[in-house]
Amino acid sequence: MHFARAESTVLCDFPRTPSPMTTATPLIHDNFLLGTDAARELYHSHAANLPIIDYHCHLSPAEIARNLRWDNITQIWLYGDHYKWRAMRTAGVSEKYCTGDATDWEKFEKYAEVVPKALRNPLYHWTALELARYFDISDVLLSPSTAKEVYERANAKIRGADFSCRSLMLQSKVEVVCTTDDPADTLEHHIAIAAEKDFPIQVRPTWRPDKALAVDRPPVLRAWLEQMSVVCGGKEIRRIGELLEALRTRHDFFAAHGCKLSDRGLETIYSDPAGTEEVAAKVFVKALEGERLTQAEIIAYKSFMLHELAVMDARKGWTQQLHYGALRNNNSAMLAKKGPDIGFDSIGDWPAAEAMSRYFDRLEQTGRLPKTIIYNLNPSHNEVIATMIGNFQDGETAGKMQFGSGWWFLDQLDGMTRQMEALSQMGLLSQFVGMLTDSRSFLSYTRHEYFRRLLCDILGNDIERGYIPRDYKLVGGMVQDICYYNARKYFGFYEV
Repeated sequence: MHFARAESTVLCDFPRTPSPMTTATPLIHDNFLLGTDAARELYHSHAANLPIIDYHCHLSPAEIARNLRWDNITQIWLYGDHYKWRAMRTAGVSEKYCTGDATDWEKFEKYAEVVPKALRNPLYHWTALELARYFDISDVLLSPSTAKEVYERANAKIRGADFSCRSLMLQSKVEVVCTTDDPADTLEHHIAIAAEKDFPIQVRPTWRPDKALAVDRPPVLRAWLEQMSVVCGGKEIRRIGELLEALRTRHDFFAAHGCKLSDRGLETIYSDPAGTEEVAAKVFVKALEGERLTQAEIIAYKSFMLHELAVMDARKGWTQQLHYGALRNNNSAMLAKKGPDIGFDSIGDWPAAEAMSRYFDRLEQTGRLPKTIIYNLNPSHNEVIATMIGNFQDGETAGKMQFGSGWWFLDQLDGMTRQMEALSQMGLLSQFVGMLTDSRSFLSYTRHEYFRRLLCDILGNDIERGYIPRDYKLVGGMVQDICYYNARKYFGFYEV
Protein backbone atom coordinates (compact mmCIF):
# COMPACT_ATOMS: atom_id res chain seq x y z
CA MET A 1 0.00 0.00 0.00
CA HIS A 2 1.31 3.45 -0.90
CA PHE A 3 1.03 6.36 1.51
CA ALA A 4 1.33 9.88 0.14
CA ARG A 5 3.59 12.26 2.00
CA ALA A 6 2.18 15.26 3.80
CA GLU A 7 1.92 18.37 1.65
CA SER A 8 4.76 20.84 1.99
CA THR A 9 2.57 23.67 3.20
CA VAL A 10 3.15 25.87 6.21
CA LEU A 11 0.32 25.62 8.71
CA CYS A 12 0.97 27.48 11.95
CA ASP A 13 -1.16 27.64 15.06
CA PHE A 14 -0.27 31.30 15.55
CA PRO A 15 1.69 33.96 13.64
CA ARG A 16 5.41 33.68 13.16
CA THR A 17 7.39 35.68 15.69
CA PRO A 18 10.49 37.64 14.82
CA SER A 19 13.92 36.18 15.41
CA PRO A 20 15.99 36.79 17.43
CA MET A 21 13.60 36.63 20.33
CA THR A 22 12.80 39.87 22.16
CA THR A 23 11.89 40.12 25.81
CA ALA A 24 8.22 40.41 24.78
CA THR A 25 8.28 37.14 22.88
CA PRO A 26 6.73 34.21 24.75
CA LEU A 27 8.96 31.24 25.52
CA ILE A 28 6.80 28.93 23.41
CA HIS A 29 6.61 30.61 20.04
CA ASP A 30 6.43 29.44 16.46
CA ASN A 31 10.17 28.95 16.12
CA PHE A 32 10.83 27.50 19.58
CA LEU A 33 14.05 25.37 19.47
CA LEU A 34 14.49 26.12 15.75
CA GLY A 35 17.74 28.04 15.57
CA THR A 36 18.23 28.35 11.81
CA ASP A 37 16.19 29.18 8.72
CA ALA A 38 16.76 25.61 7.50
CA ALA A 39 15.42 24.16 10.75
CA ARG A 40 12.30 26.34 10.46
CA GLU A 41 11.69 25.24 6.91
CA LEU A 42 12.09 21.59 7.82
CA TYR A 43 9.78 21.81 10.81
CA HIS A 44 6.99 23.99 9.48
CA SER A 45 6.85 22.47 6.00
CA HIS A 46 7.59 18.82 6.77
CA ALA A 47 7.10 17.87 10.43
CA ALA A 48 4.63 20.11 12.25
CA ASN A 49 1.40 18.78 10.79
CA LEU A 50 2.09 15.06 10.64
CA PRO A 51 -0.14 12.71 12.68
CA ILE A 52 1.21 10.93 15.75
CA ILE A 53 1.79 7.21 16.12
CA ASP A 54 2.41 6.74 19.84
CA TYR A 55 3.60 3.16 19.83
CA HIS A 56 4.59 3.01 23.50
CA CYS A 57 2.81 4.68 26.40
CA HIS A 58 1.28 3.94 29.79
CA LEU A 59 -2.11 5.53 29.28
CA SER A 60 -5.04 3.77 30.93
CA PRO A 61 -7.34 2.08 28.40
CA ALA A 62 -10.11 2.31 31.02
CA GLU A 63 -9.77 6.09 31.05
CA ILE A 64 -9.90 6.23 27.25
CA ALA A 65 -12.93 3.93 27.22
CA ARG A 66 -14.91 6.18 29.56
CA ASN A 67 -13.49 9.38 28.00
CA LEU A 68 -11.99 10.66 31.24
CA ARG A 69 -12.53 14.27 32.28
CA TRP A 70 -10.90 16.21 35.11
CA ASP A 71 -11.99 18.77 37.67
CA ASN A 72 -8.81 20.81 37.58
CA ILE A 73 -5.30 20.97 36.14
CA THR A 74 -3.73 19.35 39.21
CA GLN A 75 -5.56 16.12 38.49
CA ILE A 76 -4.32 15.89 34.93
CA TRP A 77 -0.89 17.35 35.64
CA LEU A 78 0.36 16.29 39.07
CA TYR A 79 -1.42 13.07 39.96
CA GLY A 80 1.08 10.28 39.34
CA ASP A 81 3.80 12.42 37.74
CA HIS A 82 7.04 11.29 39.37
CA TYR A 83 9.10 13.69 37.21
CA LYS A 84 7.41 16.65 38.90
CA TRP A 85 7.55 15.02 42.32
CA ARG A 86 11.33 14.55 42.08
CA ALA A 87 11.79 18.23 41.23
CA MET A 88 9.50 19.32 44.04
CA ARG A 89 11.34 17.21 46.61
CA THR A 90 14.66 18.57 45.36
CA ALA A 91 13.38 22.12 45.88
CA GLY A 92 12.47 21.31 49.48
CA VAL A 93 8.74 20.73 48.99
CA SER A 94 7.19 18.38 51.54
CA GLU A 95 5.83 14.99 50.46
CA LYS A 96 2.42 16.25 51.53
CA TYR A 97 2.30 18.27 48.31
CA CYS A 98 3.56 15.42 46.11
CA THR A 99 1.84 12.20 47.11
CA GLY A 100 0.21 13.43 50.30
CA ASP A 101 -3.17 14.82 51.30
CA ALA A 102 -2.77 18.49 50.41
CA THR A 103 -5.58 20.00 48.38
CA ASP A 104 -5.32 20.15 44.61
CA TRP A 105 -4.79 23.91 44.71
CA GLU A 106 -2.07 23.60 47.35
CA LYS A 107 -0.23 21.01 45.22
CA PHE A 108 -0.47 23.19 42.13
CA GLU A 109 0.71 26.23 44.06
CA LYS A 110 3.76 24.35 45.33
CA TYR A 111 4.61 23.15 41.82
CA ALA A 112 4.30 26.74 40.57
CA GLU A 113 6.90 27.73 43.16
CA VAL A 114 9.29 25.09 41.79
CA VAL A 115 8.93 25.82 38.05
CA PRO A 116 11.17 28.95 38.01
CA LYS A 117 13.81 26.86 39.77
CA ALA A 118 13.67 24.24 37.02
CA LEU A 119 15.48 26.22 34.32
CA ARG A 120 17.45 23.80 32.08
CA ASN A 121 15.46 20.84 33.39
CA PRO A 122 13.12 19.44 30.68
CA LEU A 123 10.20 20.05 33.04
CA TYR A 124 10.50 23.75 32.34
CA HIS A 125 9.95 23.26 28.62
CA TRP A 126 7.32 20.53 29.04
CA THR A 127 5.37 22.72 31.45
CA ALA A 128 5.37 25.70 29.10
CA LEU A 129 4.56 23.57 26.04
CA GLU A 130 1.61 21.85 27.68
CA LEU A 131 0.19 25.12 28.95
CA ALA A 132 0.52 26.63 25.47
CA ARG A 133 -0.85 23.74 23.46
CA TYR A 134 -3.74 22.53 25.62
CA PHE A 135 -4.70 25.58 27.69
CA ASP A 136 -3.83 28.45 25.33
CA ILE A 137 -1.54 29.94 27.97
CA SER A 138 1.67 31.20 26.36
CA ASP A 139 1.55 34.86 27.36
CA VAL A 140 2.65 34.15 30.95
CA LEU A 141 5.07 31.69 32.50
CA LEU A 142 4.08 29.64 35.51
CA SER A 143 5.53 31.07 38.73
CA PRO A 144 4.30 31.94 42.22
CA SER A 145 3.02 35.29 40.98
CA THR A 146 1.04 33.76 38.09
CA ALA A 147 -0.06 30.54 39.79
CA LYS A 148 -3.61 31.67 40.59
CA GLU A 149 -4.16 33.11 37.12
CA VAL A 150 -2.83 30.01 35.39
CA TYR A 151 -4.85 27.71 37.63
CA GLU A 152 -8.09 29.56 36.94
CA ARG A 153 -7.49 29.90 33.19
CA ALA A 154 -6.56 26.23 32.86
CA ASN A 155 -9.54 25.11 34.91
CA ALA A 156 -11.90 27.21 32.81
CA LYS A 157 -10.58 25.35 29.76
CA ILE A 158 -10.97 21.98 31.52
CA ARG A 159 -14.61 22.76 32.33
CA GLY A 160 -15.35 23.22 28.63
CA ALA A 161 -17.60 20.66 26.99
CA ASP A 162 -14.90 19.58 24.54
CA PHE A 163 -12.09 18.99 27.05
CA SER A 164 -11.62 15.27 27.71
CA CYS A 165 -8.93 12.67 27.20
CA ARG A 166 -10.31 11.77 23.77
CA SER A 167 -10.54 15.38 22.66
CA LEU A 168 -6.90 15.89 23.65
CA MET A 169 -5.88 12.86 21.59
CA LEU A 170 -7.85 14.08 18.58
CA GLN A 171 -6.49 17.61 18.95
CA SER A 172 -2.96 16.16 18.93
CA LYS A 173 -3.66 14.30 15.66
CA VAL A 174 -3.06 10.92 17.26
CA GLU A 175 -3.72 7.97 14.96
CA VAL A 176 -2.46 5.04 17.05
CA VAL A 177 -1.87 4.53 20.76
CA CYS A 178 -0.28 1.37 22.19
CA THR A 179 -0.88 0.98 25.92
CA THR A 180 1.09 -1.31 28.24
CA ASP A 181 -0.82 -4.36 29.45
CA ASP A 182 -0.21 -7.43 31.58
CA PRO A 183 -0.89 -10.86 30.04
CA ALA A 184 -3.56 -11.41 32.71
CA ASP A 185 -5.50 -8.33 31.59
CA THR A 186 -8.92 -9.08 30.15
CA LEU A 187 -8.50 -6.29 27.56
CA GLU A 188 -12.17 -5.44 28.11
CA HIS A 189 -11.54 -1.73 27.59
CA HIS A 190 -9.60 -2.28 24.37
CA ILE A 191 -12.43 -4.48 23.12
CA ALA A 192 -15.01 -1.82 23.99
CA ILE A 193 -13.06 0.95 22.27
CA ALA A 194 -12.47 -1.15 19.16
CA ALA A 195 -16.21 -1.79 18.89
CA GLU A 196 -16.96 1.93 18.63
CA LYS A 197 -17.50 3.04 15.06
CA ASP A 198 -17.14 6.80 15.58
CA PHE A 199 -13.79 6.94 17.42
CA PRO A 200 -11.05 7.03 14.77
CA ILE A 201 -7.98 6.41 16.94
CA GLN A 202 -6.54 2.90 17.15
CA VAL A 203 -6.01 1.94 20.80
CA ARG A 204 -3.98 -1.27 20.83
CA PRO A 205 -2.65 -3.35 23.72
CA THR A 206 1.04 -4.08 24.25
CA TRP A 207 2.09 -7.39 25.82
CA ARG A 208 4.17 -6.73 28.98
CA PRO A 209 4.97 -10.12 30.64
CA ASP A 210 7.49 -8.85 33.20
CA LYS A 211 5.90 -10.76 36.08
CA ALA A 212 6.65 -14.04 34.33
CA LEU A 213 10.32 -13.30 35.13
CA ALA A 214 9.71 -12.48 38.80
CA VAL A 215 11.18 -15.58 40.46
CA ASP A 216 13.24 -13.22 42.62
CA ARG A 217 9.94 -11.83 43.99
CA PRO A 218 7.91 -14.96 44.89
CA PRO A 219 4.89 -13.13 46.38
CA VAL A 220 4.52 -11.10 43.17
CA LEU A 221 4.94 -14.21 41.02
CA ARG A 222 2.43 -16.29 42.98
CA ALA A 223 -0.22 -13.55 42.96
CA TRP A 224 0.23 -13.07 39.23
CA LEU A 225 -0.01 -16.81 38.53
CA GLU A 226 -3.37 -16.86 40.28
CA GLN A 227 -4.57 -14.08 37.97
CA MET A 228 -3.24 -15.95 34.96
CA SER A 229 -5.00 -19.11 36.07
CA VAL A 230 -8.33 -17.27 36.20
CA VAL A 231 -8.05 -15.85 32.65
CA CYS A 232 -6.86 -19.23 31.36
CA GLY A 233 -10.02 -21.01 32.48
CA GLY A 234 -8.89 -22.04 35.95
CA LYS A 235 -5.95 -24.15 34.78
CA GLU A 236 -3.37 -24.59 37.52
CA ILE A 237 0.09 -23.18 36.83
CA ARG A 238 2.65 -25.05 38.94
CA ARG A 239 5.19 -26.17 36.33
CA ILE A 240 7.22 -24.35 33.72
CA GLY A 241 5.36 -26.13 30.91
CA GLU A 242 2.05 -24.94 32.32
CA LEU A 243 3.40 -21.39 32.54
CA LEU A 244 4.55 -21.44 28.91
CA GLU A 245 1.20 -22.83 27.79
CA ALA A 246 -0.64 -20.08 29.68
CA LEU A 247 1.60 -17.40 28.19
CA ARG A 248 1.06 -18.70 24.66
CA THR A 249 -2.71 -18.77 25.24
CA ARG A 250 -2.70 -15.15 26.36
CA HIS A 251 -0.27 -14.19 23.57
CA ASP A 252 -2.84 -15.52 21.09
CA PHE A 253 -5.59 -13.60 22.88
CA PHE A 254 -3.65 -10.32 22.68
CA ALA A 255 -2.92 -10.90 18.99
CA ALA A 256 -6.63 -11.44 18.34
CA HIS A 257 -7.30 -8.01 19.81
CA GLY A 258 -4.80 -6.01 17.79
CA CYS A 259 -1.54 -6.39 19.68
CA LYS A 260 1.56 -5.83 17.54
CA LEU A 261 4.21 -5.13 20.17
CA SER A 262 5.59 -6.60 23.35
CA ASP A 263 7.69 -4.92 26.01
CA ARG A 264 10.10 -5.96 28.76
CA GLY A 265 11.32 -3.84 31.67
CA LEU A 266 14.75 -5.22 32.55
CA GLU A 267 17.72 -4.31 34.71
CA THR A 268 19.98 -5.73 32.01
CA ILE A 269 19.79 -8.28 29.17
CA TYR A 270 19.74 -11.88 30.42
CA SER A 271 21.33 -14.53 28.21
CA ASP A 272 23.14 -17.00 30.45
CA PRO A 273 23.91 -20.24 28.54
CA ALA A 274 22.85 -22.10 31.68
CA GLY A 275 19.31 -20.87 31.09
CA THR A 276 17.89 -24.14 29.75
CA GLU A 277 14.32 -25.29 30.16
CA GLU A 278 15.45 -28.01 32.57
CA VAL A 279 17.17 -25.50 34.85
CA ALA A 280 14.33 -22.98 34.57
CA ALA A 281 11.81 -25.68 35.50
CA LYS A 282 13.64 -26.43 38.75
CA VAL A 283 14.05 -22.76 39.61
CA PHE A 284 10.37 -22.08 38.98
CA VAL A 285 9.27 -24.84 41.38
CA LYS A 286 11.73 -23.68 44.03
CA ALA A 287 10.40 -20.13 43.79
CA LEU A 288 6.80 -21.27 44.19
CA GLU A 289 7.72 -23.41 47.18
CA GLY A 290 9.46 -20.48 48.86
CA GLU A 291 12.98 -21.86 48.68
CA ARG A 292 15.83 -19.37 48.57
CA LEU A 293 17.30 -18.93 45.08
CA THR A 294 20.88 -18.17 44.22
CA GLN A 295 21.71 -15.26 41.92
CA ALA A 296 22.91 -17.76 39.32
CA GLU A 297 19.54 -19.54 39.40
CA ILE A 298 17.65 -16.27 39.01
CA ILE A 299 19.75 -15.23 36.01
CA ALA A 300 19.42 -18.66 34.41
CA TYR A 301 15.64 -18.59 34.76
CA LYS A 302 15.32 -15.05 33.39
CA SER A 303 17.60 -15.95 30.49
CA PHE A 304 15.37 -18.86 29.54
CA MET A 305 12.15 -16.86 29.81
CA LEU A 306 13.52 -13.87 27.88
CA HIS A 307 14.43 -16.17 25.01
CA GLU A 308 11.07 -17.96 25.00
CA LEU A 309 9.16 -14.69 25.03
CA ALA A 310 11.12 -13.46 22.01
CA VAL A 311 10.31 -16.68 20.15
CA MET A 312 6.59 -16.09 20.76
CA ASP A 313 6.88 -12.58 19.32
CA ALA A 314 8.84 -13.73 16.28
CA ARG A 315 6.20 -16.31 15.38
CA LYS A 316 3.57 -13.58 15.13
CA GLY A 317 5.72 -10.92 13.50
CA TRP A 318 5.47 -8.65 16.54
CA THR A 319 8.06 -6.07 17.56
CA GLN A 320 9.68 -6.67 20.94
CA GLN A 321 10.76 -3.66 22.99
CA LEU A 322 13.54 -3.99 25.56
CA HIS A 323 13.75 -1.25 28.19
CA TYR A 324 16.86 -1.81 30.27
CA GLY A 325 19.16 -0.01 32.66
CA ALA A 326 16.93 1.30 35.48
CA LEU A 327 18.06 0.93 39.09
CA ARG A 328 14.70 0.99 40.82
CA ASN A 329 13.38 1.78 44.30
CA ASN A 330 16.66 3.15 45.67
CA ASN A 331 15.03 4.76 48.68
CA SER A 332 13.84 1.78 50.71
CA ALA A 333 12.25 3.96 53.40
CA MET A 334 10.03 5.69 50.83
CA LEU A 335 9.32 2.37 49.13
CA ALA A 336 7.96 1.06 52.43
CA LYS A 337 5.87 4.20 52.99
CA LYS A 338 4.56 4.93 49.52
CA GLY A 339 5.30 1.95 47.26
CA PRO A 340 7.10 1.81 43.89
CA ASP A 341 7.05 4.13 40.87
CA ILE A 342 6.85 7.46 42.66
CA GLY A 343 10.22 8.92 41.70
CA PHE A 344 12.98 7.03 43.53
CA ASP A 345 14.59 5.28 40.56
CA SER A 346 17.81 6.17 38.77
CA ILE A 347 20.21 5.15 36.03
CA GLY A 348 21.86 1.78 36.64
CA ASP A 349 25.20 0.52 35.38
CA TRP A 350 25.45 -3.13 34.34
CA PRO A 351 27.65 -4.65 31.62
CA ALA A 352 25.49 -5.02 28.53
CA ALA A 353 27.34 -5.77 25.30
CA GLU A 354 28.29 -9.43 25.66
CA ALA A 355 24.94 -10.57 27.03
CA MET A 356 23.04 -8.56 24.42
CA SER A 357 25.10 -10.07 21.63
CA ARG A 358 24.58 -13.60 22.96
CA TYR A 359 20.81 -13.03 23.34
CA PHE A 360 20.33 -11.76 19.78
CA ASP A 361 22.72 -14.29 18.27
CA ARG A 362 20.98 -17.30 19.80
CA LEU A 363 17.65 -16.12 18.36
CA GLU A 364 19.19 -15.31 14.99
CA GLN A 365 20.77 -18.76 14.70
CA THR A 366 17.32 -20.34 14.57
CA GLY A 367 15.63 -17.58 12.55
CA ARG A 368 13.55 -16.44 15.54
CA LEU A 369 14.87 -12.94 16.21
CA PRO A 370 11.85 -10.60 16.09
CA LYS A 371 11.88 -6.97 15.13
CA THR A 372 13.41 -5.30 18.15
CA ILE A 373 13.62 -1.83 19.69
CA ILE A 374 16.22 -1.35 22.44
CA TYR A 375 15.91 1.55 24.88
CA ASN A 376 18.78 2.06 27.26
CA LEU A 377 18.84 4.31 30.29
CA ASN A 378 22.61 4.72 30.54
CA PRO A 379 23.98 7.12 27.89
CA SER A 380 27.39 5.45 28.11
CA HIS A 381 25.77 2.52 26.27
CA ASN A 382 24.64 4.56 23.27
CA GLU A 383 27.47 3.51 21.00
CA VAL A 384 27.21 -0.09 22.19
CA ILE A 385 23.60 -0.26 21.02
CA ALA A 386 24.17 1.75 17.86
CA THR A 387 26.80 -0.76 16.74
CA MET A 388 25.05 -3.85 18.17
CA ILE A 389 21.88 -3.42 16.13
CA GLY A 390 23.95 -3.36 12.93
CA ASN A 391 25.09 -6.91 13.64
CA PHE A 392 21.57 -8.27 13.32
CA GLN A 393 19.90 -6.28 10.54
CA ASP A 394 18.55 -8.85 8.10
CA GLY A 395 18.59 -7.06 4.73
CA GLU A 396 14.85 -7.60 4.35
CA THR A 397 13.05 -5.47 6.95
CA ALA A 398 14.24 -1.87 6.84
CA GLY A 399 15.55 -0.96 10.28
CA LYS A 400 14.55 -4.33 11.75
CA MET A 401 16.77 -3.66 14.77
CA GLN A 402 16.06 -0.22 16.26
CA PHE A 403 17.87 1.96 18.78
CA GLY A 404 14.93 3.51 20.62
CA SER A 405 14.63 7.20 21.38
CA GLY A 406 15.96 8.69 24.61
CA TRP A 407 14.02 7.08 27.46
CA TRP A 408 13.02 8.30 30.92
CA PHE A 409 15.94 10.35 32.30
CA LEU A 410 17.28 10.68 28.73
CA ASP A 411 13.99 12.01 27.34
CA GLN A 412 15.38 15.54 27.05
CA LEU A 413 17.36 17.68 24.61
CA ASP A 414 20.80 16.29 25.38
CA GLY A 415 19.66 12.68 25.81
CA MET A 416 17.70 12.63 22.55
CA THR A 417 20.48 14.45 20.71
CA ARG A 418 23.12 11.97 21.89
CA GLN A 419 20.93 9.02 20.90
CA MET A 420 20.42 10.43 17.41
CA GLU A 421 24.09 11.33 17.04
CA ALA A 422 25.18 7.79 17.89
CA LEU A 423 22.58 6.31 15.56
CA SER A 424 23.56 8.72 12.78
CA GLN A 425 27.27 7.98 13.00
CA MET A 426 27.04 4.21 13.41
CA GLY A 427 23.76 3.30 11.72
CA LEU A 428 21.10 4.96 9.59
CA LEU A 429 19.12 7.73 11.21
CA SER A 430 16.85 7.66 8.15
CA GLN A 431 15.43 4.29 9.24
CA PHE A 432 14.60 5.40 12.79
CA VAL A 433 10.98 4.91 13.93
CA GLY A 434 11.10 8.10 15.97
CA MET A 435 9.45 9.32 19.12
CA LEU A 436 6.97 7.96 21.68
CA THR A 437 5.53 9.47 24.84
CA ASP A 438 6.21 6.63 27.34
CA SER A 439 3.79 8.57 29.52
CA ARG A 440 0.71 8.21 31.67
CA SER A 441 -0.48 11.72 30.80
CA PHE A 442 -2.82 12.76 27.99
CA LEU A 443 -0.87 16.02 27.77
CA SER A 444 2.40 14.34 26.84
CA TYR A 445 1.88 14.42 23.08
CA THR A 446 3.87 17.65 23.20
CA ARG A 447 6.90 15.36 23.53
CA HIS A 448 6.40 14.44 19.88
CA GLU A 449 6.47 18.15 18.99
CA TYR A 450 9.56 18.61 21.16
CA PHE A 451 11.30 15.72 19.40
CA ARG A 452 10.32 16.94 15.95
CA ARG A 453 11.62 20.44 16.64
CA LEU A 454 14.89 19.02 17.95
CA LEU A 455 15.31 16.71 14.95
CA CYS A 456 14.72 19.60 12.56
CA ASP A 457 17.13 21.81 14.48
CA ILE A 458 19.87 19.16 14.28
CA LEU A 459 19.38 18.65 10.55
CA GLY A 460 18.93 22.37 9.96
CA ASN A 461 22.27 23.07 11.61
CA ASP A 462 23.86 20.46 9.35
CA ILE A 463 22.39 22.21 6.30
CA GLU A 464 23.62 25.63 7.40
CA ARG A 465 27.11 24.29 8.05
CA GLY A 466 27.22 22.60 4.66
CA TYR A 467 27.37 19.09 6.13
CA ILE A 468 24.34 17.90 4.18
CA PRO A 469 22.68 19.32 1.04
CA ARG A 470 20.20 22.20 1.16
CA ASP A 471 17.73 19.87 -0.52
CA TYR A 472 14.42 20.14 1.29
CA LYS A 473 12.81 17.36 -0.70
CA LEU A 474 15.61 14.99 0.37
CA VAL A 475 16.06 16.13 3.97
CA GLY A 476 12.39 16.98 4.47
CA GLY A 477 11.44 13.50 3.28
CA MET A 478 13.81 12.03 5.85
CA VAL A 479 12.19 14.17 8.56
CA GLN A 480 8.73 12.95 7.59
CA ASP A 481 9.88 9.34 7.59
CA ILE A 482 11.39 9.58 11.08
CA CYS A 483 8.43 11.47 12.51
CA TYR A 484 5.68 9.32 11.01
CA TYR A 485 6.09 7.15 7.91
CA ASN A 486 8.77 4.75 9.22
CA ALA A 487 6.60 3.82 12.21
CA ARG A 488 3.55 3.49 9.98
CA LYS A 489 5.32 0.93 7.82
CA TYR A 490 7.35 -0.81 10.54
CA PHE A 491 4.62 -1.87 12.98
CA GLY A 492 1.91 -2.96 10.56
CA PHE A 493 -0.87 -1.02 12.27
CA TYR A 494 -2.57 -0.31 8.95
CA GLU A 495 -2.45 -3.79 7.46
CA VAL A 496 -5.83 -5.15 6.44
